[in-house]
Amino acid sequence: MENSNLITDTSKKKKLSDNVKSSIFLSPAWILLLVFFLTPMVLTIIFSFTNLALTGAQAQNLSFIGFDNFIKMFNDVSLYNSIAKTLIFVLFSAILGQCFLGFLIAFLMKGKNATFRRIIGIAVIAAWVTPEVVVAFSWVAFLGDSGTLNNIITSISGVEAIAFLFEYPMVSVVVANIWRGTAFSMMAFQTALDDIPVEVEEAAIMDGATRWKIIRNITIPMVKGTITTNLMLVTLQTLGVFTLIYTMTGGGPGNDTMTLPVYMYQQAFVSYQLGYGTAISLIILTIGAIFSILYMKFLKVKV
Repeated sequence: MENSNLITDTSKKKKLSDNVKSSIFLSPAWILLLVFFLTPMVLTIIFSFTNLALTGAQAQNLSFIGFDNFIKMFNDVSLYNSIAKTLIFVLFSAILGQCFLGFLIAFLMKGKNATFRRIIGIAVIAAWVTPEVVVAFSWVAFLGDSGTLNNIITSISGVEAIAFLFEYPMVSVVVANIWRGTAFSMMAFQTALDDIPVEVEEAAIMDGATRWKIIRNITIPMVKGTITTNLMLVTLQTLGVFTLIYTMTGGGPGNDTMTLPVYMYQQAFVSYQLGYGTAISLIILTIGAIFSILYMKFLKVKV
């Protein structure tokens, strides 16, 4: 009995020692997380309840104003327009665009030879690694009144040039973001699809299952976790897209592409109302949290 107690005490001490060592090794990561993530988040919440500004009397007299920014925000018609534009941009760009197209490309590449996969992969990933501002200028040059696309259209059909960025601004930024971001989804799904045992699909084929039934009953359920994770990551990334939209359209024409990040920027750094801008940023955070919860709930993924 004494030996058993001694072994138990020794095991507990060793476990405690291992936990202390692990905490010491992880402490730099925790410190970085605290300094560069949690601290700005806390400051954002605090500043959203103030009259923080870049210029004027408010810039020198910072004061707590309670829920005034939020009252102003919920009475702001432009905010509701920005929320609607943001949801449209996320729906077509992230969910129906990047995720679906990324899965389709990964699925079509499954089982192909290494050279073919490498060529397609490089072509798709090239857009992803390109800086966002470069992508934006490239698409402006492509879709502009005298851009590449209009030159092709006029040379083939003879019709007048189409002002894509003015007549179809949301379509333009959605297509540009899909082109740039699809590679991330493709790589995530490609890894998940490659992990599906070939024997499972072969057995289903032998049982007479059609291609669609295999996708619906085998492929999608086996990569459900990847689908959820990818949806959350791509959605959160798309919610924060600013440079691409601001460079291509500036939020216009009018308010046609005025998503929440662009509207937040205008209020914070164009109108110099930092307090109001930080309050708007909390709306972006809330929308991201709602999307994440919905994904986990409807796809029934345990965390």
